[in-house]
Amino acid sequence: MAFNFQQLQAFATIVSTGSLGRAAETLHVTQPALSRAIRRLEDQVGAPLFERHSKGMHLTAIGEALLPHAILLLREAEQAREEVDAMRGLARGTIRCGAVGSIASLVLPLAVSGVLKKWPNLKVEIIEGVWDRLADALVRREIDLALSLSVPDTDEIVGINDCRWEDASYVVAALDHPLRKRAGLTLADTLDEQWAIPPRGTAPFEHIEQVFASHGLGLPNVVVETRSITVLKSLVERSGFLSWMAEPMYLTESKAGVFDTLDLPGVVGKRTLTVFRRRHGILPSPAVKLLEQLRLLTVGAESLAVERTQGRSQ
Repeated sequence: MAFNFQQLQAFATIVSTGSLGRAAETLHVTQPALSRAIRRLEDQVGAPLFERHSKGMHLTAIGEALLPHAILLLREAEQAREEVDAMRGLARGTIRCGAVGSIASLVLPLAVSGVLKKWPNLKVEIIEGVWDRLADALVRREIDLALSLSVPDTDEIVGINDCRWEDASYVVAALDHPLRKRAGLTLADTLDEQWAIPPRGTAPFEHIEQVFASHGLGLPNVVVETRSITVLKSLVERSGFLSWMAEPMYLTESKAGVFDTLDLPGVVGKRTLTVFRRRHGILPSPAVKLLEQLRLLTVGAESLAVERTQGRSQ
């Protein structure tokens, strides 16, 4: 069955906007023309795709089944267009990627900056989140590359072995936190303090759990769990909370004298980070350009380490 891409675009836009009227505005067509496109697609499929209601249009079971395939076909067509443009020397298109907070704070901005210096006509779309969000976005083709903590490959997602690096995480606190005045501070002294960390089930939570366990301790007094890096930083800066962060995430705050690592000798969590892609299919040309820049940063990992060290000493 050969699908008409304009009809698929009409179908996907109605789903994303929730109504025929809003979809028509988005696509700059009339509602009757949009209705005709959907009727032709339904005739081709042989079943209704929407249930029409006064409050909008809702997918039927057939519509639900068609939607992911329609999105896939549309994105493949867009990637093909971008690939042809790149071969013609136009180098247009969109880099779609996702990253965990520590990478989004330092490595990814450096890579994006390097790409755009060479290819200024490219656009970039970035989502930030923990691994479960990034993996889902990768499978659903919302992004083409995901930068995260190394995890085992799956049937759908694989790590890129020559694009890996390490970072280190520490307990962080405001510069005026009372614990900084305590002599001989140990990790056990932090147990009863208020903590704010990413939620259970995320890689950072498991990382914290492992670090405390390695010192013979259970989890500290976790009062706030949030996926928001902004909220975590605000709680540390303004409300006296302790948290656990990879060094690139708080480099700016450290330079500004807002908060920094709490002096706990031997309390450090190192981890390996990598880039992931879908196992099957061609990586779009814009994503390839970002991957090439990330590889350069991997080779220059020592330079990044020096930059972080200099930032902490200033």
